[in-house]
Amino acid sequence: MSKLSLSSFSPPLTTSSPSSSSTTQRRRSCSRRSFRVGACVSLSSVTISCSKEPKVVVTRERGKNGKLINALARHGIDSLELPLIQHMHLPDLDRLTSVLSEATFDWIIITSPEAGKVFLDAWKAAGTPSVRVGVVGSGTASIIEEAVQSSKQYLDMAFAPSKATGKVLALELPKNGNDKCTVLYPASAKASTDIEEGLSERGFEVTRLNTYTTEPVDHVDQYLLELALSAPVVAVASPSALRVWANLIPASRQWDNAVACIGETTASAAKRLGFRSIYYPTSPGLEGWCGFWYFLTLMYLHMLG
Repeated sequence: MSKLSLSSFSPPLTTSSPSSSSTTQRRRSCSRRSFRVGACVSLSSVTISCSKEPKVVVTRERGKNGKLINALARHGIDSLELPLIQHMHLPDLDRLTSVLSEATFDWIIITSPEAGKVFLDAWKAAGTPSVRVGVVGSGTASIIEEAVQSSKQYLDMAFAPSKATGKVLALELPKNGNDKCTVLYPASAKASTDIEEGLSERGFEVTRLNTYTTEPVDHVDQYLLELALSAPVVAVASPSALRVWANLIPASRQWDNAVACIGETTASAAKRLGFRSIYYPTSPGLEGWCGFWYFLTLMYLHMLG
């Protein structure tokens, strides 16, 4: 069993050595919608940080891995960009703009950097009304902070939970006494119901809008996939990306390399999918992607040692 001997990081989640047949069965159960392994794509559109064999595979949506790749490179860690998911806007996005224009809420809850970007676009289209925002995670906070710098009188980032999870936010979000407290929650269609259920139990009135969703990428090049399968570490930022990765592993192949997860939610999904060498940072300060590269660096150096 692998173990990360740093107090600020958790040891990996582990399973009780599932048989290869049961693990394969779980991985086969993942959705294969519009996903084709081995279809041709231009290699120029995929980034390998150098000519050496990659040590870390980064899997966020195309165009969002650059900071991580560069940070790893500064520590001599070669990486491969293999985007596994893509974001798709949903009809509720148009509704979000009109809701922000027509209604006032006590809180707007943002739980991911992508949700933050989608919200800010709609907020600007609505004429930048005055809003009070609660966020989950430092990555999300950084997206909102940038907007706060230019719109202080209209955008107030007023709350973050003591631990960067939706469940904790639902327990800790301040309520206006016994008065009705209204919450707007623009989210991914695949986000859990923890926030609206937890807040509703406390008497909040929650409006959830599913403004976007994540889907598997349409194509993955077979050569790049072989490079990725040989890398000692795959970094994933969401359960959706993890399910796509599990779906890509050939049924005939034993793959037990390390999965580096951005947080506990993704790590729990990795455990359910049958992965065994699972690492994730437990500090909320590392949940944001800008800090995750540091965790990856320490984790990889630990593995070498």
